[in-house]
Amino acid sequence: MFTKVIEPLATLAGRKVTVMGLGLFGGGQGVTEFLCRRGARVTVTDLRSEEVLRPTLAELAHLPVEWVLGKHREEDFLSADLVIASPAVPRTAPLLQRCVAKGIPLETEMNLFFKHCRGRICGVTGSNGKTTTTHLVGAMAAQQWPGVKLGGNLGRSLLPELDAIAADDWVVLELSSFQLEDLAGLDRRPEVAVVTNLSPNHLDRHATYGDYAAAKKEILRPAAGPSTAVLNGEDPRVRSWAPGGSGMRLRRTIYFGRTARVVPAADGAWISEDGTEVFLGQRGRREHLFAAADLALPGRFNLLNAAAAAAAAWSMGVEPAKIADAVRAFRAVEHRLEPAAACDGVQYLNDSIATTPESTIAALEALGPNVIVICGGSRKGCSFRALGKVIHRRARGVVLLGQTAAEIRASIPSLPGGPEIRAADSLEEAVVQARALARSGDRVILSPACPSYDMFVNFVERGRKFKEIARSLTPSKGAGAVSPGAS
Repeated sequence: MFTKVIEPLATLAGRKVTVMGLGLFGGGQGVTEFLCRRGARVTVTDLRSEEVLRPTLAELAHLPVEWVLGKHREEDFLSADLVIASPAVPRTAPLLQRCVAKGIPLETEMNLFFKHCRGRICGVTGSNGKTTTTHLVGAMAAQQWPGVKLGGNLGRSLLPELDAIAADDWVVLELSSFQLEDLAGLDRRPEVAVVTNLSPNHLDRHATYGDYAAAKKEILRPAAGPSTAVLNGEDPRVRSWAPGGSGMRLRRTIYFGRTARVVPAADGAWISEDGTEVFLGQRGRREHLFAAADLALPGRFNLLNAAAAAAAAWSMGVEPAKIADAVRAFRAVEHRLEPAAACDGVQYLNDSIATTPESTIAALEALGPNVIVICGGSRKGCSFRALGKVIHRRARGVVLLGQTAAEIRASIPSLPGGPEIRAADSLEEAVVQARALARSGDRVILSPACPSYDMFVNFVERGRKFKEIARSLTPSKGAGAVSPGAS
């Protein structure tokens, strides 16, 4: 669907380019800035209103852009020389299909970056853990190469920085299934490709789990030049994507995981059987990388993320001592079990980036059972059966909101010893309800297990709103003051 042609960037000058979908998460902003700098005549069109898009519009106010907001006009597409589609726009959208029929080339922000980036790319994908893993890889790489750049699905486009990336530079990208699906027609793939895990996700967009898996698998397609796959050694489906399985032909494959769960083990970064360290295994030799206690992030799942990042960084050429230094210095990523506030002896944690049941399960397994969890949001076709069982076992209370509230409630077993369940119509009310359920020493976690589109623009807006509400809480009589936590 998207053009395979790689044209010199100078050819953008004077061309009429339509950007479909501005959004508030960086990609639309980055590609718009990039196109204007190259001399293109840019029209940006988005179904959302000027009021909703105000933060992004303010960042781009200095650019000569024609804005078409609250609607799409057919003429902006059919008269364009090039159309750039946001990952959020369904590829079945009638206007995109009309462009294909008329022969108007289609591009994406990420495809443009892959076509023109001179540097080496480490790409990270997976259903869960990819944001933390991407940040960890970036922190490890920065110990060796201070100028390493981090971007992709994190909300930061690197297109405006394209000219500053040299051939021997490393770039670390988080890549979503949408972005990878669009790369299918290109020959280039990341020099280092990390797959954290796989579980059903985005089934509102991908027709089946098989389609979703196929999109993720695109990160491993054969490409010119040396390349390395970094695969979850204890995820059977992901492990099957190694060379010799499923037609994958990569120069090298290394793994990460817990040694007790994988037979046989292989080269890569492994968590020791007692869970106290991460070590490098290579040709039967074992080299200590860092202690589990060196990682400030809670939960076994984060130690697995750190092992994935260590395997990737090692394959990029980062020295083991520098990998360990990065782990010791690393702190929570915003919106991933991020400390927000404390009031009346209760901690409030922002886990808004948990948009899948598996992410919320991991948080509850790490922090329960003295937990009040705020759950629910918009639908994307995921099952909540496993989440309901974990909520019953690992949460003392749960506050449900959003489109999926009834589904999540129905998934929680009606058995003795389960959590108290409440409902809320807004995030503000949810925090009030959670506070009423919490006791001193508890944790209140916003870990929705769902996207935010029924109430918020994205998980970032949701998470920041939660922090604002939590930090506004005032202590009860005789209780201690609010602690603002980390921002």
